[in-house]
Amino acid sequence: MKMISAVIKHFRLDDVRKALLALGIQGMTIVDVKGFGRQKGHTEVYRGAEFEVRFLPKIKVEVAVPDALLEKTVKAIETSARTGEVGDGKIFVYGLEDIVRIRTGERGEEAI
Repeated sequence: MKMISAVIKHFRLDDVRKALLALGIQGMTIVDVKGFGRQKGHTEVYRGAEFEVRFLPKIKVEVAVPDALLEKTVKAIETSARTGEVGDGKIFVYGLEDIVRIRTGERGEEAI
């Protein structure tokens, strides 16, 4: 089992959600985050004053998948989140030792 964590642009979230649902992914966690990578932020003007925005708003999508769905899920996120511009985001893959569904006590892939 793997945990996939993807940091993407806000406006690509619906496309990513649709791609994951098409794979049969039944649940995901979405978190508003801020950060920077190679973009290093940007400069904005507000009421005549210029200021630097160092941390850019992004969305973090987290989804647990069985090993058999890993590559398809990563590819679905990659293609649906890509705009071809700097700042499209990153996908991180972590190993999961166990998952427990609190309501039923199911463990492992059955809990996904």
